[in-house]
Amino acid sequence: MEAEVQKIWQELLEGNDRFVKGQMKYQHQDAARRLDLLKGQHPLTAVLCCSDSRVPPEVIFDQGLGDLFVVRTAGNLVDDVALGSLEYAVEHLHVRLLLVLGHSQCGAVTAAVQGGDAPGHIGAVVERLADAVKRSGGQVAQAVDENIRSMVAMLRTNEPILAEAVAAGHLVVLGARYDLEDGRVRLVV
Repeated sequence: MEAEVQKIWQELLEGNDRFVKGQMKYQHQDAARRLDLLKGQHPLTAVLCCSDSRVPPEVIFDQGLGDLFVVRTAGNLVDDVALGSLEYAVEHLHVRLLLVLGHSQCGAVTAAVQGGDAPGHIGAVVERLADAVKRSGGQVAQAVDENIRSMVAMLRTNEPILAEAVAAGHLVVLGARYDLEDGRVRLVV
């Protein structure tokens, strides 16, 4: 990982450490920051994470307004709209790090592991997770990690915007898991 992205990742981990210890700075969350962002946004990190209400990236990384470009979907899955949003962050906002953030006890992954019928469009989420479940041997924790790895691999090679940015050294795509029990974020890939 190149030095600039390593520094960005380290700052996120330091924010996560503050969160875990209950020593959050709550930086970039005042009226002055809000007004400063009227000029535009310049986040260094885009985060693809689960829609789960227990996994707010700005909180668990102790970040504020304008610090993260966040795309949230059930099971941190990518569809065309999520992909377009991430491409925008890379192409127009020039984010250097794209982080896929899964989490322990993910309800979408748990539903996919349990199988059965899912009502409405929930079935589409469960169906998209089937390969990760198969590779995990039907274990929720392993399926969460397999899904993270799958999303990272797909994003790194997605043509044209993301793959070109990765190849040019302008973007690093990482995958991590947030642990609901201890609050820690750990690198998966």
